[in-house]
Amino acid sequence: MIPKPPFPRDLSPEGELAEFRRLQPRLDELWNALSNQEEQPYTSVVVPSLTLDQRELEKLEGASYYEERLLFLLIRLRNPQARMVYVTSRPLHPLILEYYFELLAGIPASHARARLTLLCAYDASPRSLTEKILERPRLIQRIRYGIDDPNRAFLTVYNATPLERRLAVLLGIPLNGVDPELQHLGTKSGSRRVFREAGVALPEGFEDLRSQEDLVEALDELRRKRPDVRKAVLKLDESFSGEGNAVFHFPDEGGRPALADALSRVTLAVASETPDSYFGKFRTMGGIVEEFLEGEETRSPSCQIRIDPRGRVILISTHDQLLGGPTNQLYLGCRFPAENGYRRQVQEAARRIGELLAARGVVSRLGIDFVVRRVSASAPWEVFAIEINLRIGGTTHPFLALEFLTGGRLDPESGDFRSPGGLTKFYRSTDNVRSEAYRGLSPADLLDITTMNHLHYSQGTETGVLFHMIGAVSQYGKIGLTVIGNRHEQVDQIYDNAIAVLDRETAYGRAPVPDPVKADPLEEPLPAGSREYRDTIAVPRIWRDRS
Repeated sequence: MIPKPPFPRDLSPEGELAEFRRLQPRLDELWNALSNQEEQPYTSVVVPSLTLDQRELEKLEGASYYEERLLFLLIRLRNPQARMVYVTSRPLHPLILEYYFELLAGIPASHARARLTLLCAYDASPRSLTEKILERPRLIQRIRYGIDDPNRAFLTVYNATPLERRLAVLLGIPLNGVDPELQHLGTKSGSRRVFREAGVALPEGFEDLRSQEDLVEALDELRRKRPDVRKAVLKLDESFSGEGNAVFHFPDEGGRPALADALSRVTLAVASETPDSYFGKFRTMGGIVEEFLEGEETRSPSCQIRIDPRGRVILISTHDQLLGGPTNQLYLGCRFPAENGYRRQVQEAARRIGELLAARGVVSRLGIDFVVRRVSASAPWEVFAIEINLRIGGTTHPFLALEFLTGGRLDPESGDFRSPGGLTKFYRSTDNVRSEAYRGLSPADLLDITTMNHLHYSQGTETGVLFHMIGAVSQYGKIGLTVIGNRHEQVDQIYDNAIAVLDRETAYGRAPVPDPVKADPLEEPLPAGSREYRDTIAVPRIWRDRS
């Protein structure tokens, strides 16, 4: 393998931008194939790199295994003329691929497998995959060799930064993602400006803050505007999954000295963070402060949309997000679809935001988070936009899983998803099923458990469980799953049964390794490691009672 130019060092900033602008119009030509409207030949290069702030990414245990979440994009191989190049940091276990291929509806597994090229950086370091690829010219050349026709190929990424733009230019294919020059629209501060311009309600607050002094001033002004406010949320501009959020409790005393003192006692979203490290990030990254919305009932829905190269805004899905952690700000999972009572309001607000982003030149799949509240069960829901995620997010891969397994379609008017058999589909998904007892399970072990206990998705009943992030289970005891059913109550039953099966199958636990010098052979063995975390969020009764 002899790598060929251009190499990263050959690209000047001006030349890179000019070539990027030249390549991007090809997306418009490929759109019918990309949106599955026509069976045309094309190559999809998938680089599932989490190119995010390294300090924030360090909070995400097993981050490199999140690259497996986009394996649901194998759905593109349903087009018998499509090819795919999929690149990862670590090698994918062969059984993981077989698991997905056997569940891919509508195409023989052998035919799809023959059109997939798997490549790997063989680098487990805590850096983004795109960085690893850019420093490996031979790997770049292997990706080029996997592209059948560069004029009918595109690059799909988790999020688009100047690094992904550079990789697209080196490969000579357009980037199916947001132009990195527009990423500021998806920061917490940028989101608030977009919401105001789109005429969508948002919490009272302030953006473009940098220092603790800025925060104290903003909190003082927030209390002046909202005299009854009890809490506020601080958010780092470029954080994700709620891990850059902190909750501030307003003191009884007035004045800025009291606010400054209370600021040192904010409740942080993750245990590894300290106030000093958090405010250090705030100084370099910037952020916002906004009122903590409270009500008799509050929910956290989100809406996924796609803006195509022609500027059309297309509804993909709505979800109710499941949140947890010390501040109830961490994203843990989701339920599809969002509650009927506010779904259409959320869809309409997302459409207005999408139209404004399209006018700014955004072309991408993206998600918009909301908070809804009402003062009583008979009162209307109020909808507030919270943030824009100009990237593939935590609700993207579950919906891809639903499409992957069923081959159905979303009704854009109602927001319901119907299988080819006409059944309305529901699901619950999480990346955070975790137990110390699960550590040591290999992919083969997990698939044995799935098969022996009939957890796998059944095409006959159109219900069951699909696992993802399978590679993480042995080292971290962490697994993702999406449970699909025909009503919410059924989804919850299948979900609870899947957790019970995993717990039962690993009940004997992992025996600790004794110290070879100090261990007493007559001592009783220590108990197995206790559970660290599992998605045991309390599901609101209204969801459990719905049919």
